Amino acid sequence: MHDLTGKTALITGASRGIGAATAVAMANAGASVVLAARSSDEIEAVADSIRTNGGNAIAVTCDVSNFETVENTVAKCLESYGKLDIFVGNAGVIDPIGPLVSSNPVSWTNALQINVVGAYNGLRSVLPIMQAQQSGTIINISSGAAHSPMEGWSHYCAAKAATAMLLNNARLEHADDSIRFFGLRPGTVATYMQAAIKASGINPVSQMDPSEHFKPEWPAAAIVWMCTKDADAFLGQELYMGDDELQRRAGLV
Repeated sequence: MHDLTGKTALITGASRGIGAATAVAMANAGASVVLAARSSDEIEAVADSIRTNGGNAIAVTCDVSNFETVENTVAKCLESYGKLDIFVGNAGVIDPIGPLVSSNPVSWTNALQINVVGAYNGLRSVLPIMQAQQSGTIINISSGAAHSPMEGWSHYCAAKAATAMLLNNARLEHADDSIRFFGLRPGTVATYMQAAIKASGINPVSQMDPSEHFKPEWPAAAIVWMCTKDADAFLGQELYMGDDELQRRAGLV
């Protein structure tokens, strides 16, 4: 098992799916975790479960599309644990799914606000801290949609492409600050997003059998491994969950 004892991690979108599984995995590896999401009851339930099992966790209600609430969440992390070693930018939405030609401009823009501006708000809030301490790990959850168009996912594909480049820009600008940057492309994962995609009936992903998706615990394990020195050979890269070497190093096979 990979050891994160003494580390503090902040995870956005931590109420369910990959975010919640990552919070649990990091706590099990010894890290103190801050769970951030809009759904207060859900993140508090996950944090309470972690504490019940002997881990350190707090839940902070946070809307990533609002910079002030993200800054406040980072401040709460520092107030509670005195440090911030790991940031996992996981928050994102897949809705609304549908053709670009009939898309709702308000809903489409709101999705971009969460998926792109939310990613920026996270980086903007944590980078000054990690720059000052000359250490830290930043992991953004990417997607194959960042590299290939998918029918019905115009906002999601555009957002993931933008956030991938945003992370590259941060890596370039902080090349001398000893900050570790990664993207993780988790593939299809059995989360609420897949339920929404399945219900839409649009594009080949919606036709996949649920048994074909990774369980959230798999990318969570990969993220824990990415926070260790064993992943240093892959610094700056966007890793793919389906890669055999990643699965082996993360202890999944």
